[in-house]
Amino acid sequence: MKNRSLQEPTFLILTALAAGPQHGYGIIGDVERISDGQVRLRAGTLYAALDRLTSDGLAEVDREDVVEGRLRRYYRLTETGAARLAAEAERLRRNAETATARLRLAGGPA
Repeated sequence: MKNRSLQEPTFLILTALAAGPQHGYGIIGDVERISDGQVRLRAGTLYAALDRLTSDGLAEVDREDVVEGRLRRYYRLTETGAARLAAEAERLRRNAETATARLRLAGGPA
């Protein structure tokens, strides 16, 4: 069965993790930076997505630290997650290339 395309927040979470292990609030900030402020994840949304990504084998817990009495869990991209992110990035690149080419043919901005 072929993988469905990733939703934008999921794609951005995996992109954030591609830079290395991060804790939840680090991921939230990184996703906002990557998306130029267009995507702002709430903590509940992020942790639900991380649970799903972990159960799908695309991300995993890297380590846990206690900071100021609170547990801080760091996540990392798995090899499967990196391959899935690369495939999705390529799919998006091809789609953007096609859109740009068609805009040029139509005389639109490209």
